[in-house]
Amino acid sequence: MKRRWKNLLLFLAVLGPGIITANVDNDPGGILTYSQAGAKFGYTLLWIMIPVTIALFVVQEMCTRMGVVTGKGLSDLIREHFGLRITFIMMILLVIVNFGNVMAEFAGIAGSMQLFHVSKYISVPICAALVWLLVVKGDYKSVEKIFLIASAIYLTYIFAGFFAHPDWHTALLATVKLPPRSFWHKAGYISMVVAVIGTTISPWMQFYMQSSVVEKGTNVKQLTASRVDVLVGSLLTDIVGWFIVVACAATLFIHGMGALQVPADAAEAMKPLAGEYAFILFAAGLFNASLFAASILPLSTAYTVCEGMGFESGLDKSFREAPVFYWLYTLLIVAGAGIVLWPNFPLLKVIIDSQILNGVLLPLVIILMLILINKHELMGKYTNNRGFNLIAWVTAIVVIGLSIALLFVPGN
Repeated sequence: MKRRWKNLLLFLAVLGPGIITANVDNDPGGILTYSQAGAKFGYTLLWIMIPVTIALFVVQEMCTRMGVVTGKGLSDLIREHFGLRITFIMMILLVIVNFGNVMAEFAGIAGSMQLFHVSKYISVPICAALVWLLVVKGDYKSVEKIFLIASAIYLTYIFAGFFAHPDWHTALLATVKLPPRSFWHKAGYISMVVAVIGTTISPWMQFYMQSSVVEKGTNVKQLTASRVDVLVGSLLTDIVGWFIVVACAATLFIHGMGALQVPADAAEAMKPLAGEYAFILFAAGLFNASLFAASILPLSTAYTVCEGMGFESGLDKSFREAPVFYWLYTLLIVAGAGIVLWPNFPLLKVIIDSQILNGVLLPLVIILMLILINKHELMGKYTNNRGFNLIAWVTAIVVIGLSIALLFVPGN
């Protein structure tokens, strides 16, 4: 009994990075991607949730282990072992992809609040100011507690899934069964597979995860508890993703309403089909996800760039101690919120393309991670085992193969 309490306390001490990082991945871009998957292809994309959950856990655990063992962020290690040129190229690509995601977060805030009849010209500036103050004025521990509370609110999507009254037998069968071969001859289906993988295992997550573990000060003795944190986060985020696909398949797909322009469209379309409760839960979940991710995505980008370029970074440092870190965070928020307020901006294309770019960039990040984590001089006895190497390499190769297939498969 005493040992159980000790293990529980140890888990609570390291709780945070794994759950927060995985859950924030269900941001507006992710919600739109999952919603589009259900609305356009019904239950036929549910099969991907099991392998992608396994891959998510393996990749996130690798980041946790590298952070715990080396005490350095992923950008730091890439710069030290691969040089400044590769690091700079990686940083540029990540900033481009992440900025598309940041715009998606503020679009989610605007859309979710418009469902409750609040103008985006009010909601977006206020929320931008709130997330800026939260990070700039708070320290790591206080910010982490708020993020953990936000993670719990994602459960609203599970309830929304139940209110949608799906065909549970069909949904469960589709989760363990591959779709007919005819689907693999459609570019639209393949691009959605890449987008789902890219939104579930986003490149930014690996950098943020490792930076969070380092800043939290997790040590080797806490590694097992950190793995549990990663496992819980991976399972929770993909269960939520599964229910979003199911809810949209049971409502929007069945009624032939596959075209979504922004994440809020899913909630609005669901109202007459699944009732007021499903609408409120989906809309409230979207607002929470948008506000949560609007804090994390710019923060992750600032961490990644500053570590990669050798600048001071961290929530426990003041604006004066880490000016580049905080100015970059500020710029991303101001620019992301400002563009969303611009009339007639092609936001849907930016959101979907950013998720596909996530999937295309992901193999490069995983390959660099695999090279690093298998260096005995860096990791000692904590290098990857064969199973983890196999899963990580298969993930990278499959995404590369699907990305190449997009170039050759015609039509949607």
